[in-house]
Amino acid sequence: MRITHILVGLTGAAATALLFAVPQGWAQRDVLLLEPEEAQAELTRATRESQRAEARADRFSAEAESASDAADKTARQAAAIAAQIQAAEANIVAARARYSLLQNDREELSKRLSDRQEPLVRLTGALQTSARRPLALSALQPGSLKDLVYVRAVLDSAIPEIRKRTAALRAELDEGRRLERRAARALESLSASEEDLQTRRTALAALETQQRLASTEARSNAVRESERALALAEEARDLDGLVDTLGEAAKLRAELAALPGPIARPKDLSARVVEAGPTPATTPTSAARPPGFQLPVQGRTLAGFGELRDSGLRSKGLTLSPAPSAQVVAPSAGRVAFAGPYRGFGRIVIIEHPGGWTSLVTGLARTEVAVGDEVIGGSPLGVASGGEEPISLELRRDGEPVNPLNYLG
Repeated sequence: MRITHILVGLTGAAATALLFAVPQGWAQRDVLLLEPEEAQAELTRATRESQRAEARADRFSAEAESASDAADKTARQAAAIAAQIQAAEANIVAARARYSLLQNDREELSKRLSDRQEPLVRLTGALQTSARRPLALSALQPGSLKDLVYVRAVLDSAIPEIRKRTAALRAELDEGRRLERRAARALESLSASEEDLQTRRTALAALETQQRLASTEARSNAVRESERALALAEEARDLDGLVDTLGEAAKLRAELAALPGPIARPKDLSARVVEAGPTPATTPTSAARPPGFQLPVQGRTLAGFGELRDSGLRSKGLTLSPAPSAQVVAPSAGRVAFAGPYRGFGRIVIIEHPGGWTSLVTGLARTEVAVGDEVIGGSPLGVASGGEEPISLELRRDGEPVNPLNYLG
């Protein structure tokens, strides 16, 4: 009877293990799964970008609180919301990467359980057959007692191993339940980040509407400047020519601003008037780096500075792959010299920075700035189209392209 009880106990344990061999109720959602290495790289990048964006948002919010000028306050509030949008975008990427990693762990666990399932099925069947066989019938059959003694000896050595494997299987099942809970939390984080993103975008749209209503007069001057910029764009041979032309215009404005004002009329007309000599022309000197320089959008790097393109030409900047409708911001403080569509580059924005620096952002689906606008680093420029349309960034120092990564703040 003792052997029968052992057999029944083992078959019950094995049957229980098989009942849960394939975890049920895994959290599911239509999320694009990545390969493990890619998912880990995305998780690392997105976590780093989220932390940086949150730090920028806190800094801009503090600056907005202390700003006395209304326009400056609004600009920093917009930059803070744009940074919060980028943080939410990074959190979405991180949540999807975590989900991909968890799903990969789940698939590996299912394979291990499947590999263990077949021998357990055979063992369970054999044990159940032995357990159903009456002990008295075994004693009446020739050789049955000898076989019974042999079976008991085998079981005495096999039972510890069977229990060990059953315990290992239970541990795998517990791990499966933990993975299920973690996957559910990853999906909850993804949904929360998506809701946060929509809230931030709504707040930014409301603030931009408020800015447009408050700057009607300034916009009338911007229209004239925009028309002149469009005329220059039509005349330029290519994008490099447009940047060079705008650079010449910027130098001309700087030289005009440096000219001395008119000489005041002296009170004593009999006094001798000393004519001022010619003022030497001044050319702005290059600053060490554009202030607070940052990347305009978050995303994987598709092409680095100087890489050889399919066209056979070297890349003059960075090419980034953002999420669809990702927030694009100004790389640094400056003046918008051009904003609008340009010959196969989507919508582009060219910003003149102090000290002879110029940045060029291409591939936008929509722009929220106009020619003549003064922006701070982190001000919203517009949104990316995403998909197959990348965002590119070029940084030029006195007209010469340089690697933007060397000047990140």
